[in-house]
Amino acid sequence: MPLVNGRYGPKNPAWLLAGMPAGLSRENFGRMQVLADSAALTSGVMLATALPLYAGDLVSSLTFHSGSVAAASPTNWWFALFDDSATPQFLAQSVDQGSAAWAANTAVTLPMSAQQQIVRNGIYYAALMVKAATPPSILGLATLTGGVVGYTAADKLLTSNSGSTLAGTAPGTIASPAASAFVPRVLAS
Repeated sequence: MPLVNGRYGPKNPAWLLAGMPAGLSRENFGRMQVLADSAALTSGVMLATALPLYAGDLVSSLTFHSGSVAAASPTNWWFALFDDSATPQFLAQSVDQGSAAWAANTAVTLPMSAQQQIVRNGIYYAALMVKAATPPSILGLATLTGGVVGYTAADKLLTSNSGSTLAGTAPGTIASPAASAFVPRVLAS
């Protein structure tokens, strides 16, 4: 919500920098906070990152950005959205991209199988999985595991790895997540 008093601009600067997109535009952190190009993906393992969403948001696609390393010989890759439950539940997934290329330094936007109407404010989870000889590197923010896990019992996990032999379909939940010290940037539209 823009602040219009106290000499604040009437528009959100992040929205202006994004080219003033129509419709929903949510992100887990701003583009200017992207400080790392990381080999954070492990083949066949899902990487999920916290994404604040609000009641009334209609999520139809997710965008992640590869870094300097392209996917080599991918066999499955997809994006998925999970809810804000204590054990996040599957909401939607993109079509499995199979052996389609994901080039280096490329933002990829994949539509979800069905638009998701967000019913309550919360921390949802956007996930990506790439099964490949070499998964692409991903742009985001490197942090310390302690910061990802949180400082209090109420803090939400910022990013995690889960699953070990995933292929074309996202799991029903994010079960037994292991904290990751790398937070990929994601956009929901």
